[in-house]
Amino acid sequence: MIPELGFYALIIATFTALLLAVVPQVGIVQRKPTTISFAWNLSYLLGIFTSIALISLAYSFAVDDFSVQYVAHHSNSQLPLFFKLSATWGGHEGSMLFWLFALAFWTMLFAFASRKMDPIIAARTLSVLGLICLGFCLFILFFSNPFERVFPQAFEGRDLNPMLQDVGLIFHPPLLYLGYVGFAVNFAITVSALLSGHLDAALARTMRPWVLVSWLFLTLGIVLGSWWAYYELGWGGWWFWDPVENASLMPWLLGLALLHSLSITEQRGIFNYWTILFSLLAFSFSLLGTFIVRSGVLTSVHAFAVDGERGIALLIFFFLLTISALTLFALRVNLQQSAVRFGIISKENVMLLLNILLTVATLSVFLGTFYPILFTAFQWGSISVGAPYFNTIFLPLFVITVLAMIIALSLRWKTYHKRLLLQHSLLFIPALVIAYLMIKQYVEADEGLHFNLNAYILLSLSLWLLLATLCVNWRKLYLRQLAMVFAHLGVAVTAIGAIMSSYYSSEIGVRLAPNQQQQLGQYQFHYLGFNNEIGPNYTSEKAQFVVYKDQQKYASIYPERRHYAVRTMNMSEVGIDWGWFGDVYIVMGDKLGEGEFTFRLQYKPFIRWLWFGGILMALGALLATFGLRRSKPE
Repeated sequence: MIPELGFYALIIATFTALLLAVVPQVGIVQRKPTTISFAWNLSYLLGIFTSIALISLAYSFAVDDFSVQYVAHHSNSQLPLFFKLSATWGGHEGSMLFWLFALAFWTMLFAFASRKMDPIIAARTLSVLGLICLGFCLFILFFSNPFERVFPQAFEGRDLNPMLQDVGLIFHPPLLYLGYVGFAVNFAITVSALLSGHLDAALARTMRPWVLVSWLFLTLGIVLGSWWAYYELGWGGWWFWDPVENASLMPWLLGLALLHSLSITEQRGIFNYWTILFSLLAFSFSLLGTFIVRSGVLTSVHAFAVDGERGIALLIFFFLLTISALTLFALRVNLQQSAVRFGIISKENVMLLLNILLTVATLSVFLGTFYPILFTAFQWGSISVGAPYFNTIFLPLFVITVLAMIIALSLRWKTYHKRLLLQHSLLFIPALVIAYLMIKQYVEADEGLHFNLNAYILLSLSLWLLLATLCVNWRKLYLRQLAMVFAHLGVAVTAIGAIMSSYYSSEIGVRLAPNQQQQLGQYQFHYLGFNNEIGPNYTSEKAQFVVYKDQQKYASIYPERRHYAVRTMNMSEVGIDWGWFGDVYIVMGDKLGEGEFTFRLQYKPFIRWLWFGGILMALGALLATFGLRRSKPE
């Protein structure tokens, strides 16, 4: 009965979305305020019915209703309850329902927050959001219905994919989806602005908190996803340039560009065209990411394996929405902009440079992700685009971006501060010294590591940015400036973690029997043996290591190898001893004999700085959101 309730709620939500897409527009055309006002009530109803649908599906998981095909495919009676509930969005159908729920949630939130806005702009925005919701409702009903029954009922479920049986599944997809879908609000506001023929500072100020919160969620989602891949997949990396990873990176880059462009539009009345394009493209690329994950055209460890019909439907929806929005932009492109003069060395020009760099970066990721598909489609053969391509593109972009960020610290609107520029320039000297000492420490500790000039240059630039940002006058910072400082510190800290862990990690593959040991750099790994353990829905072999550093006990680490009987899958659970300056990382491999296994032993310097930097960036976005209410001229 509950699954039927969810299905009927989804049908009602579809009709509500249809009314929301049509009724306010009719009211605007006929100039009837009463009809326009229906937009708000319909938005709340849409949020209520999509919530009922999602809760109904979650309840079906909680009570092990294996008559629901989606539940039978992604759950099991032995699965812990919190994994059952998170399995609601662990497969394609449920994740699409959560996407719709997130979209309806943002619509309802905008309706509540827009009560004091221009009613025409607000109603048009809600109408556009209703149209997007309608598209997803129809897609779920016809291609991805999570409430389909199966008869006879399955006696037991197939269990959730073991890779997803992790706390990361509880938080990572919801954060990512809330970030993706949040850009729909800015997309809808921009379409409304185009229809009205203007985008002024007031409207840019209205858009900015929605961009900040969306980018905040997306940043946290990407950071959590990177951390999850690091400890769950067992390869020890934090970014693989996987197509699905790229799918989240593209709207993140465009959202970052949109944030800076909105700041200029709000305070200087320029860059209107950049703002509109970034706003339209940020959500369009979020839709493109949905297509990448669910179409099956790209192979990825993160992707959902689905049939081609769903991929084609998503692609059609993406093209219809994107082409319609860009066509509207082309027809309404004649917007008024302020006549503003500024010097060559000024904050305006640095923002312009940043827009260009982020656009080039997004385009590069797009080409690297889709070029292999086009190459195969034209029957030219097969080709793979991997890390060498992306590193070749992104390293010079990173260098230019960091230099621009350092210079920006001494810039003002129209001009720059000469004394500050000189002070920040001098900080490059201590950055060079610190970078040299950091690298020297790891090279001397491990004979397999060597001094790398690229790493030295990149690390010096990152430390320079860190020092220059820390040298701001903290006592005179107001909230929006403090937000900028935290965000830029996050970039520097993330860069330091990425450089050190990429260039100066140590790794060795060994086979060890009980009471044998292996040296890796400063660390000596003693393998004591293993124990058999029984989990809620798996059995495991858990190894025990004692790690010594400089003849002193450093850590005890317990990597595992789990067997999931229902899925007949083996999974390695990484053993990690983490620290602010590096992780000791052990992966347990195949069993070779009595108590003898293969192991991969690794040391990852500064890798935690990656995720700490991402949290600092998200904190910057949060502070900027609070600071919008108490903004002062910069």
